[in-house]
Amino acid sequence: MEAWPDYLRNLSDGLSQLIATDRSGGPLPVGDALVQWVDLTHTVHGRNGTLFLIGNGGSAMIASHMAADASKNAGLRAMAFNDAAMLTAVGNDVAFEEIFAIPLLRFGRPGDLLMAISSSGNSPDVVRAVESARSVGMHIVTLSGKTAGNKCRTLGDLNFYVPSDRYGWVESAHQVIIHFWLDQYLNRYGQGAV
Repeated sequence: MEAWPDYLRNLSDGLSQLIATDRSGGPLPVGDALVQWVDLTHTVHGRNGTLFLIGNGGSAMIASHMAADASKNAGLRAMAFNDAAMLTAVGNDVAFEEIFAIPLLRFGRPGDLLMAISSSGNSPDVVRAVESARSVGMHIVTLSGKTAGNKCRTLGDLNFYVPSDRYGWVESAHQVIIHFWLDQYLNRYGQGAV
């Protein structure tokens, strides 16, 4: 059995070793990348844009939770694509890889912001959604983990990679990172800021 202090240390290591990169894959200081994310959110909001959050499983719950908090607490136009009817209809009638891509192509506009959360960074539906968002002209922020060579790390304008090989640690770190983003947005721009 794993000792509690060891578990906490491993989770903390994933957060303290967070890696941020830009669209070309070039390294960014994590603090600078987080500030860019906050400022990008403010720019999107100021243009009456929408924040879309996507993920599977635990990442879907993070997406849903943060879309609700972004709307309720920060006055942002935010939504998570995890409606059961839409997901299952697209997954069954078209292809599972399209469950987020099709709604993004229908609702997303140039200048909107997609936040893609994937513990592995290789989920085919998330990767396809990021590609679709790019084709629409959306801004993209990715949160990933597991292997350093995951696909999401090369697809976003800003990419946050948690170098940990366990889903629980990666998901927990993503929750902390995305809460930090929203808290910093609120600290800088306040509720409902334009």
